[in-house]
Amino acid sequence: MFIQTEITPNPATLKFIPGETVMAQGTAFFENSEEAENSPLAARLFAIEGVSGAFFGSDFISVTLRDQDWDDKKTEVLGAIMAHFSSGDPVVSETSSAPAQEMDENPEDAEIVAQIKELLDARVRPAVARDGGDITFHGYTEGKVFLRMQGACAGCPSSTATLQYGIQNLLKHYIPEIESVEAV
Repeated sequence: MFIQTEITPNPATLKFIPGETVMAQGTAFFENSEEAENSPLAARLFAIEGVSGAFFGSDFISVTLRDQDWDDKKTEVLGAIMAHFSSGDPVVSETSSAPAQEMDENPEDAEIVAQIKELLDARVRPAVARDGGDITFHGYTEGKVFLRMQGACAGCPSSTATLQYGIQNLLKHYIPEIESVEAV
């Protein structure tokens, strides 16, 4: 198995591309070993000292280190990914926890929420995935959009700029009711 690696805008995170499907549907984000209980791959990654996050996209894995140098850990992470795909274990077990809940929405905002989700899916998520992350919608109320950055984008030094200048400007351009975008 040949696994490609790519740097991301977040210096603490590397993107690993195993050449196989990682997640057939959706994404998965783990911020600690307790959250990784239902994922054999995430559990392997969190067994490596210094791993502080794992994100699974359709065809990639982003791994974040806490106060570690990638020169010392890249080989261990590659080995864990290879071992996982060789094992035949699922990436995420079917008993994994439910996705994070969205805020309760005002029924009058349904059209705006649908437009926000459509723009995020069509324009934002593909760009964020190229950087090894994802963005999820968590709610809209009184002109404010609430989003969660995941994977390489969580904790990235440029994530605030991405939210404020990129995503906020895009959404405001197409949906005049939007006043601001905030991270969850």
